[in-house]
Amino acid sequence: MLRQLASILILPVNAIIVIPSVIYVLCGRKPSLQLFSAAWLTITRIAGILLMVSGLPLVVLTIRDFARIGQGTLAPWDPTQKLVVSGTYRYVRNPMISGVICILFGLALMFNTVCHVAWAILFTVVNMIYMPVSEEPGLLNRFGDDYRLYQQHVPRWLPRFTPWEQPVAGK
Repeated sequence: MLRQLASILILPVNAIIVIPSVIYVLCGRKPSLQLFSAAWLTITRIAGILLMVSGLPLVVLTIRDFARIGQGTLAPWDPTQKLVVSGTYRYVRNPMISGVICILFGLALMFNTVCHVAWAILFTVVNMIYMPVSEEPGLLNRFGDDYRLYQQHVPRWLPRFTPWEQPVAGK
């Protein structure tokens, strides 16, 4: 339980709460563009809320699946012992990062600041580089052909329309 809590506090809590809060304090409420009408700002804030509401369950379900199925944490220094290919992982290979990205862009729309948009973009770009360069080779080393098969059928970022069914051994 402490391993899970530590990884949650260090990674997603920092990315979606601590850093955006620091950004808010440092940047204040300087709007991204003052060209928008009040009605447009209301629409963007509603869109931001919808993004955050859609991203949060992805983060929570991923943490749960890592603990229950993967027998590990979301942290690279304490990875899962088993390959997780069920739940949200049947649709997309990186549901946690997809969820965090939704939350960060949701916050950017809510706060309407250049600083929050920059943080959302930076987080996205760093993960778009990190996943194929570091995380996926590590998964291939740990899980071999099982991960390779999964990688061939489930997209990295944009979810499948239908869930992927892992073939049953011997069939």
